[in-house]
Amino acid sequence: MPELRRNPLSDQWVVVAPERAQRPETFRPPSGSAAGNGVGGVPESCPFCPGNESMTPPEVARTGEGQPDSPGWRIRVVPNLYPIVRGDPARIPPGSARFHDALRGGGAHEVAVLSPDHDRSLADLTGVEVEELFEVMTARVRRHREHGFTYTQVLVNFGKPAGASIEHPHAQLVAISVPPPAVVVEARNITAARECHVCRAVAEDADHGAPLFVAESPAPVWCPWWSGVPFEVMIAPRGHEPRFEHSADLGNVARSVVHALALIRGAVGEVAYNLVVHSSPFGDGPGVEGAAPGGRDFHWHVHVWPRIVIQAGFEYGTGILVNQVPPEYAAASLRAAGRGGEAPA
Repeated sequence: MPELRRNPLSDQWVVVAPERAQRPETFRPPSGSAAGNGVGGVPESCPFCPGNESMTPPEVARTGEGQPDSPGWRIRVVPNLYPIVRGDPARIPPGSARFHDALRGGGAHEVAVLSPDHDRSLADLTGVEVEELFEVMTARVRRHREHGFTYTQVLVNFGKPAGASIEHPHAQLVAISVPPPAVVVEARNITAARECHVCRAVAEDADHGAPLFVAESPAPVWCPWWSGVPFEVMIAPRGHEPRFEHSADLGNVARSVVHALALIRGAVGEVAYNLVVHSSPFGDGPGVEGAAPGGRDFHWHVHVWPRIVIQAGFEYGTGILVNQVPPEYAAASLRAAGRGGEAPA
């Protein structure tokens, strides 16, 4: 029997409808071609491979050896050649809202190349390597905040179905001048409820033995009860921390991210996915007048949405996602794909 479940973070409804999985061609084949990475060898024209540094704009950050814009790096951050946004921070003056409001520029779009190895995705890195990546990205987020941007969206699009246009695995940082509606809604709902929904999920759903539990770790991994897509997972620091860029628990979350992606690969194969970090854009940082409250009420977290099924007219028309795999079943499958449930070093 299908069941409607409400997401207390987004205040959106999802339909958990396992019967829909019986339709023909519901699931993509779990193969490398579904993700679009690691197939057909390394192209000489890849702008993210060592030796091709001149094919990107000058780097803004790196770790490793060598001179800027030369080989020897472990992680390399460069401006995106085809940015979503660019330009200095922009603000709409208070009281000036119009029907056709627009801001020119107002952002920075950067790419963080995860590794010199063309075929090493985020799931293939070690926890130590992902911790270094997180440290690089938090430094960039702090830089964007100092520059006057309101929020930086940290994300990974893995595979063509998830929106990646370059095969070499990479993350992205998109700094914007307005608070993102998805995070504004999460912040408002947490504040209005007078409890942290992420803390409650960690306590009730991510506890060892709970049906939604995936992996035991100082940074828990679980399938949210309101999962809108098959094998959706969340990861968060166990302690309440509002901001990714000021977190004291990056290492634990980094290891849990690697572990979660490895479990998804083990359960359903090499599928495309979107990974996003949600962090409070409010508190002591720059913001837009009239923005929703957030600050210390917020609990930063990571969403991973595998791109196993295709959203159709009902989802786009209603804003209600339909999930063919109950999160309880997904969590059990992910646990079975692991060994002991412990995140690797």
